[in-house]
Amino acid sequence: MSQDITPFTLAIPDSALEQLKNKLSNATFPTESDFSDDRDYGVSLSDVKRLAEYWKDGFDWRAYEAKLNQIPQFTTNISVDGYEELNIHFIHQKSSRPNSIPLLFVHGWPGSIVEVTKIIQSLSEPKGDDVPSFHVVAPSLPNFGFSDKVTKKAFGLKQYAETMHKVMLKLGYDKYVTQGGDWGYMVTRAISLHYPDHCLAVHVNVMTVRPTAWRSLLLAAQYYLGLLSEDEQKGIFRSLWYLKHSSGYMILQSTKPNTIGFALADSPVALLAWVYEKLQEWTDEYPWTDQEILEWISIYFFSRAGPASSVTIYYELIGKQKDELTKIAEYIPNVPLGISLFPKDVIVPPKSWGGYLGPVVFHATHKKGGHFAAYECPDELVSDLREMFGRQGGAAKVARIFEST
Repeated sequence: MSQDITPFTLAIPDSALEQLKNKLSNATFPTESDFSDDRDYGVSLSDVKRLAEYWKDGFDWRAYEAKLNQIPQFTTNISVDGYEELNIHFIHQKSSRPNSIPLLFVHGWPGSIVEVTKIIQSLSEPKGDDVPSFHVVAPSLPNFGFSDKVTKKAFGLKQYAETMHKVMLKLGYDKYVTQGGDWGYMVTRAISLHYPDHCLAVHVNVMTVRPTAWRSLLLAAQYYLGLLSEDEQKGIFRSLWYLKHSSGYMILQSTKPNTIGFALADSPVALLAWVYEKLQEWTDEYPWTDQEILEWISIYFFSRAGPASSVTIYYELIGKQKDELTKIAEYIPNVPLGISLFPKDVIVPPKSWGGYLGPVVFHATHKKGGHFAAYECPDELVSDLREMFGRQGGAAKVARIFEST
Protein backbone atom coordinates (compact mmCIF):
# COMPACT_ATOMS: atom_id res chain seq x y z
CA MET A 1 0.00 0.00 0.00
CA SER A 2 1.30 3.47 -0.92
CA GLN A 3 2.63 5.78 1.80
CA ASP A 4 0.78 8.65 0.14
CA ILE A 5 -2.44 7.93 2.03
CA THR A 6 -3.61 10.27 4.77
CA PRO A 7 -6.29 9.54 7.39
CA PHE A 8 -9.24 11.90 6.96
CA THR A 9 -11.51 13.32 9.63
CA LEU A 10 -14.51 15.30 8.49
CA ALA A 11 -14.58 18.71 10.21
CA ILE A 12 -16.72 21.36 8.53
CA PRO A 13 -15.72 24.84 9.81
CA ASP A 14 -18.10 26.64 12.17
CA SER A 15 -18.13 29.51 9.66
CA ALA A 16 -19.67 27.22 7.01
CA LEU A 17 -22.39 26.11 9.43
CA GLU A 18 -23.12 29.74 10.29
CA GLN A 19 -23.23 30.68 6.61
CA LEU A 20 -25.76 27.92 5.95
CA LYS A 21 -27.95 29.12 8.81
CA ASN A 22 -27.81 32.72 7.58
CA LYS A 23 -28.72 31.75 4.03
CA LEU A 24 -31.65 29.69 5.24
CA SER A 25 -32.81 32.55 7.46
CA ASN A 26 -32.92 34.86 4.45
CA ALA A 27 -34.43 32.39 1.97
CA THR A 28 -37.19 33.51 -0.38
CA PHE A 29 -39.81 30.94 -1.36
CA PRO A 30 -42.30 30.91 -4.25
CA THR A 31 -45.74 32.33 -3.53
CA GLU A 32 -48.40 29.76 -2.76
CA SER A 33 -50.94 28.52 -5.29
CA ASP A 34 -53.41 25.66 -5.55
CA PHE A 35 -50.67 23.57 -7.18
CA SER A 36 -47.79 24.45 -4.83
CA ASP A 37 -47.85 20.93 -3.41
CA ASP A 38 -48.81 19.12 -6.62
CA ARG A 39 -45.83 16.90 -7.38
CA ASP A 40 -46.75 16.85 -11.06
CA TYR A 41 -45.49 20.44 -11.09
CA GLY A 42 -42.34 19.64 -9.14
CA VAL A 43 -41.20 19.38 -5.57
CA SER A 44 -43.71 20.38 -2.89
CA LEU A 45 -43.46 23.91 -1.46
CA SER A 46 -44.62 22.82 1.98
CA ASP A 47 -42.04 20.02 2.03
CA VAL A 48 -39.20 22.34 1.12
CA LYS A 49 -40.28 24.94 3.67
CA ARG A 50 -40.45 22.30 6.40
CA LEU A 51 -37.07 20.87 5.50
CA ALA A 52 -35.43 24.28 5.24
CA GLU A 53 -36.75 25.21 8.69
CA TYR A 54 -35.45 21.97 10.20
CA TRP A 55 -32.12 22.41 8.42
CA LYS A 56 -31.83 25.87 9.98
CA ASP A 57 -32.94 25.15 13.54
CA GLY A 58 -33.15 21.41 14.18
CA PHE A 59 -30.65 19.47 12.11
CA ASP A 60 -27.46 18.61 13.99
CA TRP A 61 -24.66 18.40 11.43
CA ARG A 62 -22.04 17.83 14.13
CA ALA A 63 -23.80 14.68 15.32
CA TYR A 64 -23.91 13.32 11.78
CA GLU A 65 -20.32 14.36 11.16
CA ALA A 66 -19.29 12.37 14.23
CA LYS A 67 -21.24 9.37 12.96
CA LEU A 68 -19.49 9.49 9.59
CA ASN A 69 -16.13 9.82 11.29
CA GLN A 70 -16.63 6.41 12.88
CA ILE A 71 -16.05 4.98 9.39
CA PRO A 72 -12.37 4.81 8.32
CA GLN A 73 -11.73 7.57 5.77
CA PHE A 74 -8.62 8.68 3.91
CA THR A 75 -7.35 10.91 1.14
CA THR A 76 -4.67 10.35 -1.47
CA ASN A 77 -3.27 12.24 -4.44
CA ILE A 78 -4.01 10.76 -7.85
CA SER A 79 -2.26 11.81 -11.05
CA VAL A 80 -4.65 11.66 -14.00
CA ASP A 81 -3.15 11.67 -17.49
CA GLY A 82 -3.43 15.16 -18.98
CA TYR A 83 -4.89 16.70 -15.82
CA GLU A 84 -3.79 18.17 -12.55
CA GLU A 85 -3.12 15.94 -9.57
CA LEU A 86 -6.34 15.38 -7.64
CA ASN A 87 -6.75 14.78 -3.94
CA ILE A 88 -9.32 12.00 -3.66
CA HIS A 89 -11.33 11.20 -0.54
CA PHE A 90 -12.46 7.65 0.15
CA ILE A 91 -13.81 5.24 2.71
CA HIS A 92 -11.68 2.15 3.25
CA GLN A 93 -13.33 -0.43 5.48
CA LYS A 94 -11.01 -3.42 5.66
CA SER A 95 -12.39 -6.76 6.71
CA SER A 96 -10.82 -8.63 9.61
CA ARG A 97 -10.48 -11.52 7.18
CA PRO A 98 -7.20 -10.88 5.30
CA ASN A 99 -8.20 -12.76 2.12
CA SER A 100 -11.40 -10.80 1.58
CA ILE A 101 -12.43 -9.55 -1.85
CA PRO A 102 -11.46 -5.91 -2.56
CA LEU A 103 -14.69 -4.17 -3.63
CA LEU A 104 -14.75 -0.73 -5.21
CA PHE A 105 -18.13 0.94 -4.63
CA VAL A 106 -18.79 3.94 -6.87
CA HIS A 107 -21.66 6.36 -6.23
CA GLY A 108 -23.53 8.49 -8.75
CA TRP A 109 -25.56 11.72 -8.84
CA PRO A 110 -27.19 12.85 -6.61
CA GLY A 111 -25.47 10.28 -4.44
CA SER A 112 -22.30 10.21 -2.37
CA ILE A 113 -20.46 8.06 0.16
CA VAL A 114 -23.70 8.15 2.20
CA GLU A 115 -25.03 5.41 -0.07
CA VAL A 116 -22.48 2.85 1.09
CA THR A 117 -22.91 3.45 4.82
CA LYS A 118 -25.76 0.95 5.23
CA ILE A 119 -23.95 -1.98 3.60
CA ILE A 120 -20.34 -1.48 4.57
CA GLN A 121 -20.42 -3.40 7.86
CA SER A 122 -22.43 -6.33 6.48
CA LEU A 123 -20.05 -6.69 3.55
CA SER A 124 -16.83 -6.41 5.54
CA GLU A 125 -17.80 -8.45 8.60
CA PRO A 126 -20.42 -11.05 7.65
CA LYS A 127 -21.59 -13.75 10.01
CA GLY A 128 -20.72 -17.28 8.96
CA ASP A 129 -17.53 -18.78 7.55
CA ASP A 130 -19.14 -19.66 4.21
CA VAL A 131 -20.20 -16.08 3.48
CA PRO A 132 -17.83 -14.00 1.31
CA SER A 133 -16.34 -10.90 2.91
CA PHE A 134 -15.09 -7.71 1.29
CA HIS A 135 -12.55 -4.97 1.81
CA VAL A 136 -14.80 -2.03 0.86
CA VAL A 137 -13.40 1.05 -0.85
CA ALA A 138 -15.90 3.85 -1.53
CA PRO A 139 -14.39 7.05 -2.98
CA SER A 140 -15.98 10.43 -3.46
CA LEU A 141 -15.79 10.93 -7.22
CA PRO A 142 -13.82 13.97 -8.41
CA ASN A 143 -16.14 17.03 -8.19
CA PHE A 144 -18.18 15.29 -5.47
CA GLY A 145 -18.11 15.10 -1.69
CA PHE A 146 -14.69 15.66 -0.22
CA SER A 147 -12.61 15.04 -3.32
CA ASP A 148 -11.05 17.81 -5.39
CA LYS A 149 -12.75 19.85 -8.08
CA VAL A 150 -11.48 19.29 -11.64
CA THR A 151 -10.54 22.66 -13.10
CA LYS A 152 -9.82 21.64 -16.71
CA LYS A 153 -12.31 20.78 -19.44
CA ALA A 154 -13.14 17.34 -20.88
CA PHE A 155 -12.67 15.25 -17.73
CA GLY A 156 -14.73 12.36 -19.01
CA LEU A 157 -15.65 8.77 -18.29
CA LYS A 158 -12.19 7.46 -19.07
CA GLN A 159 -10.67 9.90 -16.56
CA TYR A 160 -13.17 9.00 -13.84
CA ALA A 161 -12.36 5.34 -14.42
CA GLU A 162 -8.62 6.03 -14.35
CA THR A 163 -8.96 7.90 -11.06
CA MET A 164 -10.92 5.12 -9.36
CA HIS A 165 -8.58 2.44 -10.70
CA LYS A 166 -5.52 4.29 -9.40
CA VAL A 167 -7.09 4.61 -5.95
CA MET A 168 -7.33 0.81 -5.83
CA LEU A 169 -3.75 0.40 -6.98
CA LYS A 170 -2.51 2.81 -4.31
CA LEU A 171 -4.24 0.71 -1.69
CA GLY A 172 -2.37 -2.34 -2.96
CA TYR A 173 -5.36 -3.90 -4.70
CA ASP A 174 -3.94 -4.90 -8.06
CA LYS A 175 -7.04 -7.00 -8.63
CA TYR A 176 -10.51 -6.13 -7.40
CA VAL A 177 -14.24 -6.20 -8.17
CA THR A 178 -16.68 -3.29 -8.47
CA GLN A 179 -20.24 -2.28 -7.64
CA GLY A 180 -22.14 0.72 -8.98
CA GLY A 181 -25.40 2.36 -9.95
CA ASP A 182 -26.16 5.62 -11.79
CA TRP A 183 -22.79 7.17 -12.78
CA GLY A 184 -21.19 4.48 -10.64
CA TYR A 185 -22.56 2.01 -13.17
CA MET A 186 -20.96 3.95 -16.02
CA VAL A 187 -17.63 4.35 -14.24
CA THR A 188 -17.33 0.73 -13.15
CA ARG A 189 -18.28 -0.45 -16.64
CA ALA A 190 -15.54 1.81 -18.02
CA ILE A 191 -13.08 0.31 -15.55
CA SER A 192 -13.92 -3.19 -16.81
CA LEU A 193 -13.45 -1.95 -20.38
CA HIS A 194 -10.08 -0.28 -19.85
CA TYR A 195 -8.60 -2.36 -17.02
CA PRO A 196 -9.88 -5.94 -17.51
CA ASP A 197 -6.71 -7.48 -16.09
CA HIS A 198 -7.38 -5.71 -12.79
CA CYS A 199 -11.17 -5.51 -12.60
CA LEU A 200 -12.14 -9.16 -12.31
CA ALA A 201 -15.93 -8.78 -11.97
CA VAL A 202 -18.59 -6.08 -11.98
CA HIS A 203 -21.90 -5.93 -10.14
CA VAL A 204 -24.41 -3.21 -11.07
CA ASN A 205 -27.87 -2.24 -9.87
CA VAL A 206 -28.98 -0.66 -13.11
CA MET A 207 -28.29 -1.37 -16.75
CA THR A 208 -28.42 0.75 -19.88
CA VAL A 209 -28.14 -0.82 -23.30
CA ARG A 210 -27.53 1.09 -26.51
CA PRO A 211 -31.01 1.47 -28.05
CA THR A 212 -30.35 0.35 -31.61
CA ALA A 213 -33.24 0.32 -34.07
CA TRP A 214 -33.47 -3.47 -34.16
CA ARG A 215 -33.47 -3.76 -30.37
CA SER A 216 -36.28 -1.23 -30.15
CA LEU A 217 -38.26 -3.10 -32.80
CA LEU A 218 -37.67 -6.41 -31.05
CA LEU A 219 -38.84 -4.97 -27.75
CA ALA A 220 -41.97 -3.54 -29.36
CA ALA A 221 -42.72 -6.90 -30.99
CA GLN A 222 -42.22 -8.75 -27.70
CA TYR A 223 -44.57 -6.33 -25.98
CA TYR A 224 -47.38 -6.55 -28.52
CA LEU A 225 -47.06 -10.33 -28.79
CA GLY A 226 -47.35 -10.67 -25.03
CA LEU A 227 -43.86 -12.16 -24.65
CA LEU A 228 -42.79 -9.89 -21.82
CA SER A 229 -43.47 -10.69 -18.19
CA GLU A 230 -45.61 -8.40 -16.07
CA ASP A 231 -42.50 -7.06 -14.35
CA GLU A 232 -40.83 -6.36 -17.70
CA GLN A 233 -43.90 -4.49 -18.92
CA LYS A 234 -43.91 -2.39 -15.77
CA GLY A 235 -40.23 -1.71 -16.35
CA ILE A 236 -40.94 -0.33 -19.81
CA PHE A 237 -43.63 2.00 -18.47
CA ARG A 238 -41.34 3.12 -15.63
CA SER A 239 -38.59 3.93 -18.15
CA LEU A 240 -41.04 5.87 -20.36
CA TRP A 241 -42.32 7.76 -17.31
CA TYR A 242 -38.77 8.79 -16.45
CA LEU A 243 -37.95 9.97 -19.95
CA LYS A 244 -41.16 11.99 -20.24
CA HIS A 245 -41.64 13.32 -16.72
CA SER A 246 -38.38 13.16 -14.76
CA SER A 247 -35.41 13.65 -17.10
CA GLY A 248 -35.47 17.41 -17.64
CA TYR A 249 -32.64 17.87 -15.14
CA MET A 250 -30.42 15.74 -17.38
CA ILE A 251 -31.00 17.94 -20.43
CA LEU A 252 -30.09 21.05 -18.46
CA GLN A 253 -27.07 19.55 -16.72
CA SER A 254 -25.72 18.07 -19.95
CA THR A 255 -26.05 21.32 -21.91
CA LYS A 256 -25.68 24.28 -19.53
CA PRO A 257 -24.33 22.99 -16.20
CA ASN A 258 -22.91 26.33 -15.11
CA THR A 259 -26.32 27.97 -15.32
CA ILE A 260 -28.01 25.73 -12.76
CA GLY A 261 -24.68 25.71 -10.93
CA PHE A 262 -25.16 29.32 -9.79
CA ALA A 263 -28.38 28.37 -8.00
CA LEU A 264 -26.89 25.24 -6.44
CA ALA A 265 -23.77 27.06 -5.24
CA ASP A 266 -25.52 30.11 -3.78
CA SER A 267 -28.84 28.81 -2.44
CA PRO A 268 -29.19 25.90 -0.03
CA VAL A 269 -32.95 25.97 -0.73
CA ALA A 270 -32.32 25.55 -4.47
CA LEU A 271 -29.97 22.65 -3.75
CA LEU A 272 -32.49 21.12 -1.35
CA ALA A 273 -35.33 21.30 -3.89
CA TRP A 274 -33.19 20.08 -6.79
CA VAL A 275 -31.94 16.96 -5.00
CA TYR A 276 -34.97 16.23 -2.82
CA GLU A 277 -37.17 15.83 -5.88
CA LYS A 278 -34.92 13.00 -7.08
CA LEU A 279 -34.89 11.31 -3.69
CA GLN A 280 -38.70 11.27 -3.78
CA GLU A 281 -39.29 10.29 -7.38
CA TRP A 282 -36.52 7.78 -7.90
CA THR A 283 -37.28 5.61 -4.87
CA ASP A 284 -39.95 3.01 -4.23
CA GLU A 285 -41.95 4.86 -1.57
CA TYR A 286 -38.90 4.85 0.66
CA PRO A 287 -39.91 6.36 4.04
CA TRP A 288 -37.45 9.24 4.05
CA THR A 289 -37.03 11.02 7.36
CA ASP A 290 -36.17 14.70 7.38
CA GLN A 291 -32.93 13.75 9.11
CA GLU A 292 -31.90 11.42 6.29
CA ILE A 293 -32.78 13.92 3.57
CA LEU A 294 -30.68 16.64 5.15
CA GLU A 295 -27.77 14.29 5.80
CA TRP A 296 -27.82 13.43 2.11
CA ILE A 297 -28.04 17.04 0.92
CA SER A 298 -25.60 18.46 3.46
CA ILE A 299 -22.84 16.34 1.91
CA TYR A 300 -23.42 18.33 -1.29
CA PHE A 301 -23.66 21.70 0.43
CA PHE A 302 -20.43 21.16 2.38
CA SER A 303 -18.57 19.41 -0.43
CA ARG A 304 -15.01 20.48 -1.06
CA ALA A 305 -15.64 21.37 -4.72
CA GLY A 306 -19.04 22.92 -4.03
CA PRO A 307 -22.43 21.57 -5.11
CA ALA A 308 -22.24 23.16 -8.56
CA SER A 309 -19.27 20.99 -9.57
CA SER A 310 -21.22 17.73 -9.32
CA VAL A 311 -23.42 18.48 -12.33
CA THR A 312 -20.57 18.96 -14.81
CA ILE A 313 -20.25 15.19 -15.18
CA TYR A 314 -23.41 15.33 -17.30
CA TYR A 315 -21.96 17.91 -19.67
CA GLU A 316 -18.65 16.15 -20.15
CA LEU A 317 -20.04 12.63 -20.54
CA ILE A 318 -23.39 13.19 -22.25
CA GLY A 319 -22.85 16.52 -23.95
CA LYS A 320 -19.31 16.00 -25.20
CA GLN A 321 -18.20 12.36 -24.96
CA LYS A 322 -21.05 10.17 -26.10
CA ASP A 323 -18.67 7.77 -27.83
CA GLU A 324 -17.31 6.56 -24.50
CA LEU A 325 -20.84 6.08 -23.14
CA THR A 326 -21.70 4.07 -26.24
CA LYS A 327 -18.78 1.72 -25.60
CA ILE A 328 -19.88 0.85 -22.10
CA ALA A 329 -23.47 0.32 -23.29
CA GLU A 330 -22.25 -2.49 -25.53
CA TYR A 331 -20.84 -5.96 -24.85
CA ILE A 332 -17.69 -6.00 -22.72
CA PRO A 333 -16.13 -9.48 -22.84
CA ASN A 334 -14.09 -11.42 -20.32
CA VAL A 335 -15.25 -9.60 -17.17
CA PRO A 336 -18.06 -11.44 -15.34
CA LEU A 337 -21.14 -9.27 -14.87
CA GLY A 338 -23.74 -9.36 -12.10
CA ILE A 339 -27.00 -7.43 -12.40
CA SER A 340 -29.63 -6.55 -9.80
CA LEU A 341 -32.74 -4.81 -11.08
CA PHE A 342 -35.13 -2.79 -8.92
CA PRO A 343 -38.62 -1.87 -10.19
CA LYS A 344 -38.59 1.85 -9.39
CA ASP A 345 -35.21 2.62 -10.88
CA VAL A 346 -35.29 5.26 -13.61
CA ILE A 347 -34.45 2.88 -16.46
CA VAL A 348 -35.70 -0.70 -16.14
CA PRO A 349 -35.05 -2.71 -19.32
CA PRO A 350 -36.05 -6.37 -19.77
CA LYS A 351 -33.92 -8.87 -17.91
CA SER A 352 -32.81 -10.48 -21.18
CA TRP A 353 -31.04 -7.29 -22.22
CA GLY A 354 -28.29 -8.01 -19.70
CA GLY A 355 -26.82 -10.40 -22.25
CA TYR A 356 -26.06 -7.45 -24.52
CA LEU A 357 -23.67 -6.04 -21.93
CA GLY A 358 -21.34 -8.90 -21.09
CA PRO A 359 -20.98 -12.44 -19.71
CA VAL A 360 -23.77 -12.37 -17.11
CA VAL A 361 -23.02 -14.69 -14.18
CA PHE A 362 -25.66 -13.35 -11.79
CA HIS A 363 -29.06 -11.75 -12.32
CA ALA A 364 -31.69 -10.82 -9.75
CA THR A 365 -34.98 -9.00 -10.26
CA HIS A 366 -36.42 -7.55 -7.08
CA LYS A 367 -40.02 -6.75 -6.20
CA LYS A 368 -39.24 -3.47 -4.44
CA GLY A 369 -36.62 -0.77 -4.52
CA GLY A 370 -35.50 2.08 -6.72
CA HIS A 371 -32.50 4.02 -7.91
CA PHE A 372 -30.49 4.12 -4.67
CA ALA A 373 -30.40 0.39 -4.02
CA ALA A 374 -27.59 0.33 -1.46
CA TYR A 375 -29.49 2.85 0.67
CA GLU A 376 -33.09 1.78 0.03
CA CYS A 377 -32.61 -1.98 0.00
CA PRO A 378 -29.28 -2.68 1.69
CA ASP A 379 -30.17 -6.22 2.72
CA GLU A 380 -31.16 -7.18 -0.82
CA LEU A 381 -28.01 -5.72 -2.36
CA VAL A 382 -25.74 -7.35 0.21
CA SER A 383 -27.50 -10.68 -0.34
CA ASP A 384 -26.99 -10.38 -4.10
CA LEU A 385 -23.28 -9.68 -3.73
CA ARG A 386 -22.89 -12.59 -1.34
CA GLU A 387 -24.69 -14.91 -3.73
CA MET A 388 -22.73 -13.74 -6.76
CA PHE A 389 -19.36 -14.21 -5.05
CA GLY A 390 -20.36 -17.13 -2.83
CA ARG A 391 -19.03 -20.65 -3.18
CA GLN A 392 -21.87 -21.64 -5.53
CA GLY A 393 -22.16 -18.23 -7.20
CA GLY A 394 -21.48 -17.23 -10.76
CA ALA A 395 -18.32 -15.36 -9.72
CA ALA A 396 -17.04 -18.05 -7.34
CA LYS A 397 -13.89 -18.45 -9.43
CA VAL A 398 -13.13 -14.79 -8.93
CA ALA A 399 -13.61 -15.09 -5.18
CA ARG A 400 -11.21 -18.06 -5.05
CA ILE A 401 -8.47 -15.91 -6.57
CA PHE A 402 -8.46 -13.76 -3.45
CA GLU A 403 -8.80 -16.71 -1.10
CA SER A 404 -5.53 -18.11 -2.46
CA THR A 405 -3.57 -14.86 -1.99
